[in-house]
Amino acid sequence: MPATATPARPAPGTYQPYAQGYLDLIPEGADPLALLRQQPAELHRDLARLTEAQAFMRYAPGKWTPKEVLLHIIDTERIFTYRALRFARGDAQSLPGFNENEYAATSEANDRPMSDLLMEYHAVRAATLALFSSFTPAQLDRVGLANGGATSVRALLFITAGHERHHLGILRERYWPVLPAADTAAQQLAAPLR
Repeated sequence: MPATATPARPAPGTYQPYAQGYLDLIPEGADPLALLRQQPAELHRDLARLTEAQAFMRYAPGKWTPKEVLLHIIDTERIFTYRALRFARGDAQSLPGFNENEYAATSEANDRPMSDLLMEYHAVRAATLALFSSFTPAQLDRVGLANGGATSVRALLFITAGHERHHLGILRERYWPVLPAADTAAQQLAAPLR
């Protein structure tokens, strides 16, 4: 795909209804590849500043930690790009969906340093950019079946960028306002469970 061409938005019917929220986060006329290139600096700035104690905090009971959110972004990006690769290559097999909550519950993200998760995120994003940048317009328009519905490679490009925007918005709106100061978070983690 030429570096100067902005991919057209996916046509209705080339993605599943759940994806509309992610597509709506990509402004009209925006280049999703440019967004994918810009997002790592933004995400890194927000998450690298967290102490390890803050990275364990949840904004409400039962919600993911910032580390789990980051690994969810990584896992989902891998799944979306895997689907994009298969569809771009003309694979007609229907691909299964995945349960994000089961993935998060078994991810062991909280056992890893934030710096390690960020390094993995950057590696995955570099691979994502290389893959999506390699697709021709015809490949972007190929459609496959995943999670019970039709999705185009073009839609997956936009969905990948929108998915990260969605989760960065949640971190900013729900996590950061209730995040305790570094010393308070460390004290809460050190306190015995009741």
